[in-house]
Amino acid sequence: MRVVHISDCYLPRLGGIEVQVTELTRRQAADGYDVDVITATPGETVRSGTEEIDGVRVHRVTARMPFELPVHPRTRANVVPLLRDIRPDIVHVHLGVVSPFAWGGIRAAVEVGLPVLVTVHSIWGAAARSGYGLTDRLAGWTDKGVQPAAVSRVGAERIAAALPPGIEVLVTPNGVDPQEWNASGRTIHDAGTVRFVTAMRLAPRKRAGALLRMFADARQEALRVRPDVAVHLDIAGDGPHRGRLESFTDEHGLSDAVTFLGRLTRPDLRLRYLADDVFVQPSVKESFGLAALEARSTGLPVVARSQSGLTEFVTDGVEGLLAPDDATMTQAMVRLAVDDTLRARITRHNTDVPPLQTWPSVLGIIADAYRATMA
Repeated sequence: MRVVHISDCYLPRLGGIEVQVTELTRRQAADGYDVDVITATPGETVRSGTEEIDGVRVHRVTARMPFELPVHPRTRANVVPLLRDIRPDIVHVHLGVVSPFAWGGIRAAVEVGLPVLVTVHSIWGAAARSGYGLTDRLAGWTDKGVQPAAVSRVGAERIAAALPPGIEVLVTPNGVDPQEWNASGRTIHDAGTVRFVTAMRLAPRKRAGALLRMFADARQEALRVRPDVAVHLDIAGDGPHRGRLESFTDEHGLSDAVTFLGRLTRPDLRLRYLADDVFVQPSVKESFGLAALEARSTGLPVVARSQSGLTEFVTDGVEGLLAPDDATMTQAMVRLAVDDTLRARITRHNTDVPPLQTWPSVLGIIADAYRATMA
């Protein structure tokens, strides 16, 4: 099968969508698919043009934009000839919160008359619907071979609620390689210090500020319950909100309890997870939570909001603790900080039992979605 993936962002840019789409295309190529990627992201050696990476042909349709933004003013005019030349069996488009290049790619694929699977990698809120007219566009395109999908049931339900009745929204989840992340035989750390960790872009919608406030309250309560236990928070990632977050830690006397690690490579992030005890994800508008899935695969219990897409792989009390609001989430952090037995039980489960979203399973689900779209 010949597949073309269209995404605003692709490696060498780093982020959830970029990493996931890159891994998906690489594994499809290894599985015998004929894979092309069309992206607006410049490459390290090829800024604009075609290169092959891990058996995948990457067509970089780029323009000189401020801050190297992955945007092109004439997307359709450039993508239509590429699709006619490649002649794929299906086009798989990946949408984020703001994806002008991907939307142009959908329009180009519809013009050429190709079946299109559109995977939405973000929680689709009212702002996105009004800003892009997504409801009218997708509803009109479904009659022309466009199949909407999301990376989680939570995301799919949001999209379905915005579309006219009768339009099915598929679920095409993200994947993980447990062998890459799992630390089989992982030992439980000394209960003298319980280290929480998170990995995210330090931007307002990820709610790192809310996490710091929750952590401050949880740390105070944990010390009241168990004065013998120290509680620490490691924050991996970078972004425009970092300076404000660092100021918060200084102002609230948390400098010795919070470490800003900056952006880490995936191998370094795995090592960080092995040194920590609990992963925490404060975002509500999290369509899937790839970082949390990777952390869970190393054995870490996960604390998250119950409204997020993390419910795809976290059941309350099994792989971690889910909370409906910040106050309950703070208490979940306290429980895992002071209850060594609970923390050890979840850690053993997550270490010994791989998640369902392994790559062989995900590739099968996406292949089924391709067949359904082409039909």
